[in-house]
Amino acid sequence: MAVPADPTPARQLSRRAALIGASRVALGLAAVGLAASACGFGDSDGPDPLLAQLELARSDAGLASSAAAAAAPPLAEALTQLAADRSSHAEALTAELSRSGHAPAATTTTSATNAVSAAPPSRADVLDALKRSTESASKTAITESGYRAGLLGSIAACCAAWEAVGLPQEPQP
Repeated sequence: MAVPADPTPARQLSRRAALIGASRVALGLAAVGLAASACGFGDSDGPDPLLAQLELARSDAGLASSAAAAAAPPLAEALTQLAADRSSHAEALTAELSRSGHAPAATTTTSATNAVSAAPPSRADVLDALKRSTESASKTAITESGYRAGLLGSIAACCAAWEAVGLPQEPQP
């Protein structure tokens, strides 16, 4: 059985028509994405991920301050600067959380000393905390976008730099 020929001539799609069609589809998808984000679709019901980063920054600042109080001068100076940097991170995270409507509760810096042994934290303790903070900020940065991703990337980079080269060795007795 023969298939009858289509009575309408075949229509050629020009490159211009294809590009116009593709751009209309892209604009439509962008509009749907904006509408979905404006309506709150995709927002998690859990706590803001920056809250965990804020706690790490506060904890690291307290740990570095406690370690600086017991360290020899070259290390103590570096630990004091690290505490200032991590306090600055906490301030930036607090500002972003407040701006986004997730204002954190005001808390004091967490004490990092162990209540049982009452020994001040060591350089190794501070480096371990920095490693955890670097990994956490890096993992969280890839889940965020815009300013928040940049802020977390900056925090991760700062912590990694301190971890890699920022703390001098403790003097040997």
